[in-house]
Amino acid sequence: MAYLVPSLIGIVIIILLLFLIGRLQKKEVKEQDLQAVVERLKDSFSTLSLDALSKNTEAFLKLANETLAVQTKSGEKELEGKKRLIDQSLEGMKKEMEDVQNLVKTFEKDREKKFGELSAQLKSAAEQTGKLQETTNQLRMVLSNPKARGQWGERMAEDVLRLAGFTEGINYEKQKVLEATATRPDYTFLLPQGLKLNMDVKFPLDNYVSYLETENLSEKEKCKSQFLRDVNDRIKEVTTRDYINPEEHTVDYVLVFIPNEQVYAFIQESDRSVTDEALKNKVILCSPVTLYAILAIIRQAVDNFNLEKTAAQILSLLGAFNKQYKLFCESMDKMGRRIDEARTEFVHLTSTRRNQLEKSLQQIEELRQQRGISVASPEPKAIRKE
Repeated sequence: MAYLVPSLIGIVIIILLLFLIGRLQKKEVKEQDLQAVVERLKDSFSTLSLDALSKNTEAFLKLANETLAVQTKSGEKELEGKKRLIDQSLEGMKKEMEDVQNLVKTFEKDREKKFGELSAQLKSAAEQTGKLQETTNQLRMVLSNPKARGQWGERMAEDVLRLAGFTEGINYEKQKVLEATATRPDYTFLLPQGLKLNMDVKFPLDNYVSYLETENLSEKEKCKSQFLRDVNDRIKEVTTRDYINPEEHTVDYVLVFIPNEQVYAFIQESDRSVTDEALKNKVILCSPVTLYAILAIIRQAVDNFNLEKTAAQILSLLGAFNKQYKLFCESMDKMGRRIDEARTEFVHLTSTRRNQLEKSLQQIEELRQQRGISVASPEPKAIRKE
């Protein structure tokens, strides 16, 4: 509507101009009047144009203001929604940052704790390494001394015996002289039925120590061969000491204790014929682990023998108990019969005998009543003062 008014005004002005021009052509005399009219029309057109432009501008500004207001409100709502979304996102990010910060603090504490534990473990490992080095040096000194080596072997054997639950004087005897041969094994294990099993713990380790210490390959092979030869010589020496003697009630085998698993494994890996030769001579080479297994078998055999012996005693006691139980049952049956007889007699007393007595008493009462005899009341007894 705002754009239609100027258009109509323009059309009217054009029609007027055409009309005036026609009149001017017919009447040239009135040029001056026409000129004046034209000037007035120009002024009117200018005024009308300015008014129309002003109105159009006002309408446009009003429409623009309304549109701007609507857009502003819409923008404010949209901005408010975006602000809420941004605030929510910021809250979520803030929470996540706090979680990350807490996690970092936790990691830092855990790192400090783990670092402290690691430092303590490294310190402990260093101390243990130092102790191990000291123990290794002591062990090297022990292995190089035959007397100390024998004491070390006995100590290892005693540890295994203690672990297996053996007690000296009950399950085994230590360095007891054999009466028939005057020899003295390191350990004598007591078996069922008076049997015995002897064990020697002295073992040659000099060349084995040399084998470990030397780095020259040819020297190593030489020490290895000499060590295996020492083992065979030790086996033969044990067989000549009469550790297997029927007069002493020993079993047909003797134990030779090797106080180190590594040495035992080295013998098995280097020359299997050593073990075969030992078994051929009724000598059993045993490490701490195999000795424990042998002792477990001995312990089980002793327990089984004692159980068998105890079972025989239990069976004998059960026979005596059975005899006494039969006598007990006979006495109980006899007592039961006597109780039955007493019960029968009791029933007879409480029925037949009682009825007869009550009948006699009733007759006496009737006779008393017929005679008019009163019932005598018992005189009270005087209370005696002490």
